[in-house]
Amino acid sequence: MKTKAVRLTVYGRVQGVGFRNYTQKKAEELNVEGWVMNMSDGSVFIEAEGEWERLNLFIDWCEDGPQWARVSSIKKQFVPPQGFSGFEVR
Repeated sequence: MKTKAVRLTVYGRVQGVGFRNYTQKKAEELNVEGWVMNMSDGSVFIEAEGEWERLNLFIDWCEDGPQWARVSSIKKQFVPPQGFSGFEVR
């Protein structure tokens, strides 16, 4: 059960639609660790890590986001795990 980590930048209508709180909820549901924050350019940035299968489910969810979001694109970068504990909204 090897931990993998990813940085995601999510573009589209992703601020003001509860994206960060729903991301935290989904991460906790899937046992994914890390954090999420709004960026000044209107995107949402996520650092997440977890067991590969769970992380993939999380990434798939982020490609759509919550009901009110409209994700236009997502940038993925796989990185070394940081050893996060829990998942926080920043």
